[in-house]
Amino acid sequence: MSGAAAPDQFAVSFRNAAFGYAGRSRVARLDLDIEAGSAVALIGPNGSGKSTLLRGLLGLAELTAGSVKVLGTTPAAARKRVATLPQADSRSTELPVTLRQVVAMGLYRKLGPLRPLGRQNRLAIDAALDQVGLSALANRIFGELSGGQQQRAILARALVADPSLLLLDEPFNGLDRENRGTLLALVRELREEGRTVIVSTHDLEIAQQACTHALLLSAGHTPEQPGHPASFGPVAEALTLEAVEHTFQDGAVEIDGHTIVTGAHEHGAHEHGARPQSRTSVKPPRAD
Repeated sequence: MSGAAAPDQFAVSFRNAAFGYAGRSRVARLDLDIEAGSAVALIGPNGSGKSTLLRGLLGLAELTAGSVKVLGTTPAAARKRVATLPQADSRSTELPVTLRQVVAMGLYRKLGPLRPLGRQNRLAIDAALDQVGLSALANRIFGELSGGQQQRAILARALVADPSLLLLDEPFNGLDRENRGTLLALVRELREEGRTVIVSTHDLEIAQQACTHALLLSAGHTPEQPGHPASFGPVAEALTLEAVEHTFQDGAVEIDGHTIVTGAHEHGAHEHGARPQSRTSVKPPRAD
């Protein structure tokens, strides 16, 4: 696949940008650039605006302040070159469609739903299925797949259109270790292909193992006081203990699949047998 952007371009540029709905900001002003070919972990607790930010990059959330460029243009104009893996997909597991047919849906925006696929697009479907490790299940009914396999199938649907930018909204939620490991490897592979990936998560392991950069959003308490960036930069620089504590404050964060409680909730966690926060949990990513 050839969806990589030119290496001298920024995939996303924020200039004092804020996003929200009905004129009220849910994500505070960002002023930063995301380089093409990087993988950014968008980290923060519930309510910090991670999903709103991703929707803003698709032009589906309101730009309430500043400006943003996606792949050198407006979010709406860039949408055909952007693919997304939503947190709550609207797919129906009761429809009698095969895995291959689900992946083919990723081409509808380019082709229209009634045009025949043609040889080149059929090869693209095969390549996307192979990339997520589901080629052997191509003719299986989608609803018969496990939850993790369905998640990988929806990622294949996103990849088949050869996007330059992928937005993944909490893709690791509820996955077993095997499917989680497969997705981690895929994020690394996509990054190595030169694509830009932004993955929303509250799990620090994802940033440490698969991403080049981290953007930490702290929780906002009201629309007038939206979440704001606690830190942004290369993973080893942005993912400091201080930044993590500032980001999650009285919430919880996952490390290696374990929920770690921070701030005022830490004492209660000990009483209920949860693991205490580790002072050595925030560490540089593993070398690939």
